[in-house]
Amino acid sequence: MALPEEFHALARKVNNWGRWGSDDERGTLNLLTDEAVRRGVAAARTGKRFSLALPLSQDGPQLGFIPGRINPIRTMISLNEPLTGDPSQVCFSDDMVVMGVQAATHWDALAHASYDGRIYNGFGAATVTAAGAARCGIDKAGPIVGRGVLLDVARARGVERLDSGYAITSDDLAAAVGLAGVAVEPGDLVLVRTGQMRLLQAGDKMGYLAPVAGLSLRSVEWMRAQDVAAAATDTVVFEVFPWERDDAPLPVHLLHLVEMGLTQGQNFDLETLAADCADDGIYTFLLSATPEPLANGLGGIVAPVAIK
Repeated sequence: MALPEEFHALARKVNNWGRWGSDDERGTLNLLTDEAVRRGVAAARTGKRFSLALPLSQDGPQLGFIPGRINPIRTMISLNEPLTGDPSQVCFSDDMVVMGVQAATHWDALAHASYDGRIYNGFGAATVTAAGAARCGIDKAGPIVGRGVLLDVARARGVERLDSGYAITSDDLAAAVGLAGVAVEPGDLVLVRTGQMRLLQAGDKMGYLAPVAGLSLRSVEWMRAQDVAAAATDTVVFEVFPWERDDAPLPVHLLHLVEMGLTQGQNFDLETLAADCADDGIYTFLLSATPEPLANGLGGIVAPVAIK
């Protein structure tokens, strides 16, 4: 079934193909200019640091609904092994990890999603092969460092957690901007809090996975108008799930990744940061969130740190 005309009309409004050249593979990350990064550095005032990453653990959020997207499995490959054969001298222990790169806290590569045979900037979906993403892979993202802005939609709407399945609109984002008391500027890194992470922290993995509050079709033009460099949420899906229209599955992924070239992040733990922002009223910070540059990767694990 073809996507509806309403989707295509919105796609035409927010499309960024060619904006940074016909060979561009970074999309809105191009908005992380020197000026935008300096704005982020200036937002670090106290030195307080907040880790936004989930632990890399076999007890992670994945429950097997997407085949192969497994939680990290860590195994030993050497245990106190003597380098020279003499255990009275230097010995080493090593381990290895096997995991899906979208299993924990991560950024999606622009090549992660496609439709109508195309990925971002009009490159063919066939550029993604068994060898990975020849175009728009996560290794093309480069450093993701700049001013982070927490948009605490849950708190702006007077709740600790948005109802599961709540569709976040531009009005919701505007309300969170009002709570933050600061304008979102081009090149900012936006973190959207739904409160869904509270379910995972309480041990309710199924509740965390679905249904999920998230960004809706009615938020896409807002992200484009603000010229956000990248956006992340505290959910596994990023956008509202179940999706809003039966004839348009996961449309925000397609509009962000394919049309806008907007890098998406999932499974960001925003709870401690959000509590501190509510306490001191400061919702901006330096965000360091560079993904591992996995060559030809369709996503990249990341350990984001917010510095206030």
